Amino acid sequence: MKFYRFMLIAGLAGLFFSSCKEGAVKEEPFRYLADEFADLKVIRYRIPGWDSLTFEQKEYIYHLSEAAKAGRDIFWDQNFKHGLKIRRVLEGIFDNYKGERESGDWNEFLVYAKRVFFSNGIHHHYAEEKFLPGCSQDYFAMLMDESGQSELKEEIIPMLFDPALYPYRKNITGEGDLLLGSSVNFYDGVSRSEAEEFYAKMVDPKDHTPISYGLNSRLVKVDGKVQEEVYRVGGLYGPAIEKIIEHLEKASAVAENDTQRGYIAKLIEYYRTGDLNIWDEYNIAWVKDTDSQVDFINGFIEDYNDPLGMKATWEAVVNFKDLEASKRTEIISNNAQWFEDNSTVSPEYKKKEVKGVSAKVITVAQLGGDCHPTSPLGINLPNADWIRKEHGSKSVTIANISEAYDKAAEEAPKSLTTEFSWDETEIGLLKKYGSLTGNLHTDMHECLGHASGQLRPGTPAGALKDHSSALEEARADIFALYYMPDTKLVELGIMPDEEAYKASYISYIRNGLMTQLVRIEVGKTVTQAHMQGRKLIAEWCYERGKGAGENGTDVIEKRVRDNKTYFVINDFVKLRGLFGELLAELQRVKSEGDYAAGKKLIETYAVNINQELHKEVKERYASLNLKPYGGFINPNIIPVEKDGRIIDYKVEYPSDFLQQMLDYGKKYSFLK
Repeated sequence: MKFYRFMLIAGLAGLFFSSCKEGAVKEEPFRYLADEFADLKVIRYRIPGWDSLTFEQKEYIYHLSEAAKAGRDIFWDQNFKHGLKIRRVLEGIFDNYKGERESGDWNEFLVYAKRVFFSNGIHHHYAEEKFLPGCSQDYFAMLMDESGQSELKEEIIPMLFDPALYPYRKNITGEGDLLLGSSVNFYDGVSRSEAEEFYAKMVDPKDHTPISYGLNSRLVKVDGKVQEEVYRVGGLYGPAIEKIIEHLEKASAVAENDTQRGYIAKLIEYYRTGDLNIWDEYNIAWVKDTDSQVDFINGFIEDYNDPLGMKATWEAVVNFKDLEASKRTEIISNNAQWFEDNSTVSPEYKKKEVKGVSAKVITVAQLGGDCHPTSPLGINLPNADWIRKEHGSKSVTIANISEAYDKAAEEAPKSLTTEFSWDETEIGLLKKYGSLTGNLHTDMHECLGHASGQLRPGTPAGALKDHSSALEEARADIFALYYMPDTKLVELGIMPDEEAYKASYISYIRNGLMTQLVRIEVGKTVTQAHMQGRKLIAEWCYERGKGAGENGTDVIEKRVRDNKTYFVINDFVKLRGLFGELLAELQRVKSEGDYAAGKKLIETYAVNINQELHKEVKERYASLNLKPYGGFINPNIIPVEKDGRIIDYKVEYPSDFLQQMLDYGKKYSFLK
């Protein structure tokens, strides 16, 4: 599971300046914020500690990074079956159009193209809906003509401009068939009932170590019969997978140890065969490697984009351990059993023995697939519940990505914190503790939240179906929230004092009820899994907390001042109690596979938005001139040659997002 950045707690506004001695060359400050367009901002991230790595570690990371980019086409095709064709039309215009590039129409085209590259397709990466070009159809047709692509106009232009054609990446409107109404390329002509029937025949409820059915395949109809097309060498996405393998083999040759070579071999075997049993064997071997400094993920992993929550998108992250910062996460993982034992969850749904839970803080060196350009802040894997229970899990908090978000926010002149805080007390708490508690919440969400609890015997892993992702993110979030005020964290030395946690509670409730709504168009509903999870928790606690605070006050109070709405926590202790109640219920829902109860929670608290409040939040946010979504430009890792041999690997930090996308299109395009 991946934990995404859910709000931007901007620090002090200002610019960075470098000091220098008289006569010295002034060094330009590193700018994190590289570009802004539509509702998006593009950020540069650094790789601190690169020069402290050995030559062999750098070489290992380089080849893993090439593997991380080799699967880029796969993710584009998974998002939309025509996605690669559309991307290449855009690339063709940039490469071959010789006309003017200064007009308003060109600028509208430019913004649209960058949005498509950012979202890896024509649907918004969070909101799921198709976004439309700002230029006219005639202008777009002219660009295609002038770039030698006239023969594709009849096919491409309706896809881009007709709002009724492929309107949703993932159809969770409640209207029409869940799968037939979705544009994701996991199902071709297959309805929800047909897909569920297909997999229901495979599942053995008595199997306590089930494979992740359907994880690495597309479901299609051939002569009226439903069947799988498996992602593997010689199968679907074979050419791109072969390139991934090529770079994994080169990485294996310079790996840090035999343990890494062993699970890389398993991963390659899985890619060659598509056998999900081998995928499980790989994950078991990978999760046991807690000693290596360099690590990576590469594969079909997360199922957020599948309307049924079964099929995974391709992603990759290459990283190395931040040794100093990892002391914090090691303390958390070493005490995982205490947190499991002392939660509010029913004893029958707690793990009697928490196995193999490890956590670390990492420095990302390269992002790929579903992790680029948008990146998680934390990751907890593997996702299979039985592997978590029997073999453990690995959790990471991504330090340099979190830092880049914060630095980019500091470069902005205004902040969410000032606009949506009730008073200086809240602002002070957020400025003093916001970053610290944000990182700690990510640590606990990944290491403890996702790794906690167990299924009741006989409960199938996919019982929560289309609501599984949102409910799982809510469960991990609330596990972390419940423990944020606990004196245990102060005793362990990872929380500075007993007041710091309040910053995380203020941030979370405000975001769940208000500030995350800036990402959604007025009149729409909440569709993304992480956002649904946060809204579920905040709305449930707001409703249950009415009149339940000290002296009959509301635990969370809605206040209005100068026609602006604020949500203020009156009773932090009672709020923790509410978190504990909901934690117990969310774990019960998961453990029992109670789909009806889970669906009711989502539909009651997680989807619908108060339209007056939504409009107000959007207007207030617009006045700040901020962008609600952030993504990243990858650093370039470049071999340094001398006398015909590579003697080092250097890092360069490009600042042009569009150019990186065009370069990737030329270098890492392996699918037709």
